[in-house]
Amino acid sequence: MAPISTIPAGFTSRRAATEYIESELNKRIMFLDGAMGTQIQDLRLSEEDFRGERFKDHKKDLKGNNDLLVLTQPKCIYEIHRNYLLAGADFVETNTFSGTTIAQADYAAEAI
Repeated sequence: MAPISTIPAGFTSRRAATEYIESELNKRIMFLDGAMGTQIQDLRLSEEDFRGERFKDHKKDLKGNNDLLVLTQPKCIYEIHRNYLLAGADFVETNTFSGTTIAQADYAAEAI
């Protein structure tokens, strides 16, 4: 698997991205995406959807563990982010609201 880039898409360096953002902020208000959890709830995903193939035999229920959806339902997360960008958001955040070992312990998923 290719390493994850720390340079924002469309820029040649982090500095170029920072300069662009600073320049834009001097001209206008920039917008962050909206409520990720609400958009996920609107999908009405099932336990099986949260599990996907990767976690089909997991020992605990996973429904509600929205952070797993980047692994089990990446197209859903992509579409949510895409819709925010189409609506005018300048930034989208990662779907890691409960991406800590403490939060994942509720689902017996600390090691993921």
